[in-house]
Amino acid sequence: MEGLAKFPPRPTGAGDMFQLFRDGAPRTRASLVSETGQSRSTVAARIDALRSVGLLVPAGEASSTGGRPPSTFAFDPRSRIVLGVDLGATHARIAVTDLAGEPLTHLDEPLAIADGPEHVLSWVAEAGDKLVAQAGRHRDELAGIGIGLPGPVDHTTGRPVNPPIMPGWDGTDVPAELHRRLGAPVMVDNDVNIMALGEHRTIAPDVDDLLFVKVATGIGAGVIMDGHLRRGAQGAAGDLGHVTVPGAGDIPCRCGNTGCLEAVAGGAALVEQLRRAGATVATTADIVALVRSGDVAAGQAVRQAGRDVGTVLAASVSLLNPSRIVIGGILAGAGEHLMAGIREVVYQRSLPLATQHLRITPSGAGAQAGVVGAAVLVIEQYLAPASVESLINAKEDS
Repeated sequence: MEGLAKFPPRPTGAGDMFQLFRDGAPRTRASLVSETGQSRSTVAARIDALRSVGLLVPAGEASSTGGRPPSTFAFDPRSRIVLGVDLGATHARIAVTDLAGEPLTHLDEPLAIADGPEHVLSWVAEAGDKLVAQAGRHRDELAGIGIGLPGPVDHTTGRPVNPPIMPGWDGTDVPAELHRRLGAPVMVDNDVNIMALGEHRTIAPDVDDLLFVKVATGIGAGVIMDGHLRRGAQGAAGDLGHVTVPGAGDIPCRCGNTGCLEAVAGGAALVEQLRRAGATVATTADIVALVRSGDVAAGQAVRQAGRDVGTVLAASVSLLNPSRIVIGGILAGAGEHLMAGIREVVYQRSLPLATQHLRITPSGAGAQAGVVGAAVLVIEQYLAPASVESLINAKEDS
């Protein structure tokens, strides 16, 4: 009937009931009876089932209004661990987290994605094993492995698809290769998507409409809309780096087209531009160091890169109307030069209604956004109602 308020359905199975515990608050059997509308015996049976798979633990006693204090139960995020992996063009970050996405130990190292899948995935497996041991845990405690790659990924298969900066990776069955090495389920996504997930989970959980823009060797965006990551039909949403920049002309891009944003404002493009001007630079990190040292030419180049990024983002703002744009990636380390260029163009070219409450900020999660987001990718699936039910059924059948 029209005009009647719609209420969310009450939890039914144990997996549904478990979702109530994910806020971290302890609950009593009586409070669960009230929240779920289920009988006390049903609630007790489901608590026992969730305890049997390690997801709930006793959490002490609640205050009593008379009589024996009731027992409380809470989510135990340390019951299993997750391996989060963030691979960039020239770096690798890897972390062991608990089921709340809290890093227990982590490792950052230079690693060239262009060295190919055999070398890179072998490093991931070896580093992952070392970190699991360093955290005092065992490989059989892994709930799964989440990994972000710096290129287009078919999310349904976890395979890279014609990635411009990943020679030798096209079509590689990354989930199968890592599962063979580490023996745990594997989920793969684009690196910017996992950064968006990490930023949303750790820094901006109340922001439902957010664009996370990575400006590094490549340029891309992770799109959070209505509180959920949006990948598009084939997982290619947010590929800002290969949008044409007005006036960029015939500058060639490694994707095969010309005039792409990445070819104009990406790290490799800025390195080449500054080299031609006489600067001694080899990497994007060198550019950031020059800007921080006060080098005028480097500062001007980064600010113009910000304007070019802003030109493409202005169209995105008009199309998607986010309330927050977060800028991450190594070039974000150049500080206000990049941010000022982006803000200058976005606020100038977007409609006032779209920018009325828009905030453009540097990443709050920083370098950890990717590994946390990769872990979240696994956690959301592992702790989903249907997955929890499967854990319980497997335990009962064993």
